[in-house]
Amino acid sequence: MRRKDRELTGEQAWEIVDRCADGVVSMLEEDGTPYAVPVNIVREGNCVYFHSAPVGKKADCMRKNPRVCVTCVESGAEIDQPGLTTRYASAILTGTAAEVTETEEKVNALRLLCRKLAPENPYWQGDFRDCIGRTAVWRITVDAITGKANRGKQTE
Repeated sequence: MRRKDRELTGEQAWEIVDRCADGVVSMLEEDGTPYAVPVNIVREGNCVYFHSAPVGKKADCMRKNPRVCVTCVESGAEIDQPGLTTRYASAILTGTAAEVTETEEKVNALRLLCRKLAPENPYWQGDFRDCIGRTAVWRITVDAITGKANRGKQTE
């Protein structure tokens, strides 16, 4: 990282991931064309989970080449006009995507997503039988994470 003064620790980068409701998953199409798509995310340990339709471009890409990158940018980034800079915090994760096929892990991931995104909705306590068959869940096992922030005077 060129700007070492903005580099975050791994722990700080994971905290950004935990605060973000979504991230952008970047992957490659079969012909090598880059493809990126925003998804809702949740973390458990060194894994990030998201759900999707069982078929489509995203699923095709990850099945053919499971190496992915996820970018998370904390909401609230703002332009510091006098300083000609942007105040932000972000994390970049690289890892390997795998479709979750084991029912218990799939239900756990869906519960975690619902609890994070809609904690007041009791649906997250359910068993997900009504959607488990038509919903794909993906796990990204993270190999590396980096974080960077420009918080101005608030930098830790």
